[in-house]
Amino acid sequence: MTNTTNTGVDRPDASSGDISTPDPKRWLALAVILSAAFMDLLDVTIVNVAIPSIQSQMKAGYSAIQWITAGYALAFAVVLITGGRLGDIYGRKRLFLIGMTGFTVASALCGLAATPGVLIGARVLQGGMAALMVPQVMAIIHVTFPANERGKVMGMFGAIVGSAAVAGPILGGLLVQWNLFGLHWRPIFLVNLPVGVFGLIVAFRVISESRAPHATKLDLPGVGLSVVGLFMLVFPLMQGRDLDWPVWGWIMMAAAVPVLAVFVLYERRKGLRAESPLVELGLFRFRSFASGILTNLTFSTTLGVFFLVWALYMQLGLGWTPLHAGLTGIPFSIGVSAAAGMSVQFLVPRFGRKVVQFGVLLMAGGMVLYIEMAKQLDLSFASWQMALPLLVTGVGMGLVVAPIFDLILTDVPMRDAGSASGLLNTSQQLGQAFGIALTAVVFFNLMGTHAAKAVDDMKPDVTKALVAVGVPAAQADPVFASFKQCAVDHAKEKDPSDTPASCRPSPGQNPDVGAVLQAQGARATQHTMVGGFETTLWFVAGGQFFVFLLMFFLPKNVRAKDSEDDADAVGAEDPEDVAPVFAH
Repeated sequence: MTNTTNTGVDRPDASSGDISTPDPKRWLALAVILSAAFMDLLDVTIVNVAIPSIQSQMKAGYSAIQWITAGYALAFAVVLITGGRLGDIYGRKRLFLIGMTGFTVASALCGLAATPGVLIGARVLQGGMAALMVPQVMAIIHVTFPANERGKVMGMFGAIVGSAAVAGPILGGLLVQWNLFGLHWRPIFLVNLPVGVFGLIVAFRVISESRAPHATKLDLPGVGLSVVGLFMLVFPLMQGRDLDWPVWGWIMMAAAVPVLAVFVLYERRKGLRAESPLVELGLFRFRSFASGILTNLTFSTTLGVFFLVWALYMQLGLGWTPLHAGLTGIPFSIGVSAAAGMSVQFLVPRFGRKVVQFGVLLMAGGMVLYIEMAKQLDLSFASWQMALPLLVTGVGMGLVVAPIFDLILTDVPMRDAGSASGLLNTSQQLGQAFGIALTAVVFFNLMGTHAAKAVDDMKPDVTKALVAVGVPAAQADPVFASFKQCAVDHAKEKDPSDTPASCRPSPGQNPDVGAVLQAQGARATQHTMVGGFETTLWFVAGGQFFVFLLMFFLPKNVRAKDSEDDADAVGAEDPEDVAPVFAH
């Protein structure tokens, strides 16, 4: 058995507590954990591309299709805090391996699912396993790499985040389009199997075990309170629009507040008694962490709105295929990847917090540029014309996503890295859930207004087309009024596949008239989506400015510290308080 440093990481010759002799296998370990992070992020976006194929192949209803995506996100959000703490208690390597194994098995179940119900259950399992795996990524990075290397590592992490956001639609579009072995959508899940199996083999050999020495047992009442409270908050947000924001949803969200308040009080009492709480509330004494949670939550909310509305704009507004839309995002991915590496290695050491603040302002500027170009080009907006605003937005995001976690975790003791990472990831997932809810409020609730304006702008063309197929000029106005009502009602539908009563053809309608109205209705839908995109993007740009203001509460620079400082930071009075753990 090998003695370890007081960071809790198994390393040879580390008994002196000197982190200047880091684990020689750490870069291989990094490759494995980053591949796991990439796999998780990829799975969030890749499914959206395959939704039409899943719906047609499985004869799944719209509600079932939504749960295939929502089930993963819900399970991921409510289990994350517990997943981080389990790593602190039982070992981050152990939980990473368990989570990766479960994620791989769940991916196989998704790919082999015969019914929508089985697929939904497998997706929930996949999200829960991801919640065990993902918190360990940041925790392992935080305790494995010395301070002088963490900047480079966080740059790589930021590049992975940006790449996965765009790679999902591209890979998903290719896999569905290729229809490998006649499997249609199933390869989007089965592609995880070789990655997962290979990653497990390598991870077992190269990742060193680490844990928090004070976390002696799992806080089961805390787990129950946190899961129930987060579920009560997130579930109504995800299902609110589809269920027309029922009263019980608002009651559930309101009741989540006292449940989470009881959770905080309970955790505080356990912390005062040194009874291994699920969440170390002492972390919130560090201003960098407390303010960082709020900043990360707000930033993730704006990103959740942007990515969803952007995908809808390209596919429903401009009528592009998922693959076309995915390939259009390449400049964005390039911008994120390039800026992520530069920000942490070269810019943040010199300019500190100003880099992430400039990044969010640059993102807002890129979005404003996007809005103005969309207004000018309308439905003629081409992929190559989007390159500049997407590149600017991507560079801005790269300047933020790579260093922001390091800024937030700069004062966090390494022994609580798993718990802190779980809380950070939970704030990120909650932000994305809030983003989906805000999209429903800002984007979809304005669709009726945008549809009315879009149809009014089209009146001369619609009237001309109707007259051309034999509709008398005197009857064109009533036909147009019915057409407008249909467009507005269709824009308000929760299920895009539903046909409102106002859109059903009247008995004996001329087929040529029906063809004109159908073609013009498709154009109206496109114009409606474009208008909604432009309006919503203004909200997102404003949100970025708010994030810029919140960032003033973050530390001005990353105050990296190694193991000796870590012990001092948590006020250890006895060497046994930072006792080593041993390899199994």
